Amino acid sequence: MSQRPVALVTGGGTGIGAAVTRRLVEDGYAVVVAGRRRDRLDAVVDELGDAVTALPLDVTDADAVASTVGSLDRLDVLVNNAGGAIGLSPVESGDLAEWEAMYATNVLGTVRVTQAALPLLRRSPRATIVNVSSIAGERVYAGGGGYVAAKHGESVVSETLRLELNGEHVRVVDIRPGMVHTEEFSLTRLHGDRAAADKVYDGVDRPLVADDVAACVAFAVGLPQHVNIDTLVVKPVAQAAPHLLHRGPIDWKEGS
Repeated sequence: MSQRPVALVTGGGTGIGAAVTRRLVEDGYAVVVAGRRRDRLDAVVDELGDAVTALPLDVTDADAVASTVGSLDRLDVLVNNAGGAIGLSPVESGDLAEWEAMYATNVLGTVRVTQAALPLLRRSPRATIVNVSSIAGERVYAGGGGYVAAKHGESVVSETLRLELNGEHVRVVDIRPGMVHTEEFSLTRLHGDRAAADKVYDGVDRPLVADDVAACVAFAVGLPQHVNIDTLVVKPVAQAAPHLLHRGPIDWKEGS
C-alpha cells in the first residue's frame, strides 16, 4: 500500500464517497475510507481489496479526526465528502438542531479534517484537497435554507483556503454537483420517508449518479499539479438550476 499515492475519502462508505474510492483505486491510489458506519466501510474494503483501508470516523469529533489523520504516515489527496442534508423546512420554521448538524458536518467537519491533513499534504508533490459541495453552495432555493447555508459555507471555505495557500503547491478543488440519485441522500434528508425520497427523482430522465461525480473528482485530481480546477459545477441535462428541473422524457439522440 505504501508504494501507491494515498487518498483519504471521508463519508467513504456509501454513495459518492464509495464511488470516488473506486475511481481512485482504479487510478492507482491506496485509499483510506473514513466514515461513521464500520459495516459500510468494511463492504467497500471487501469489494476493492487491500488497496483500501477502513477507518471509522465522525468528522464532528475533534479527537477522532486528530487521531485518525494522525495515524497516517502519508497523504497525497484529501476528499472531504462527508456531509449531507436534513429537512426541507422554510427558514421561518426551520429546526435549528438540524441546521446545526448540517453546519457541523458540512462546514466544520471539512475544516477540521483539512486542518489535520495539511501537514501531511504539504509533504506530497501531488497535494490536492477536493471538497464535495453542491450547487446549493452557489444558488439558493425555497425550503433549502439550512442546507444551502451549510453548502455556501463549505464552498466559501474552499475559496478562502485557496487564497491562503497561494504560493504553495497544494491544490484546492470545489466540486458542486446538482441532483445526484444515490441510495441515501434524499432518504436521510426526508427522515427515512421512502415514498417522499423516491418522489424527488420521479420523472427525471437520467439524474446524475455517484459514478458521475466520482469521474469529476478523478478528472480534477488527475490533471498535472500546476493545473487547478477551482470550481466544477456538474448537473444532469434535465436540471437547469436547483429550482428548474424537467420531469419527463428527453429525446436522447442515438449514441448520447
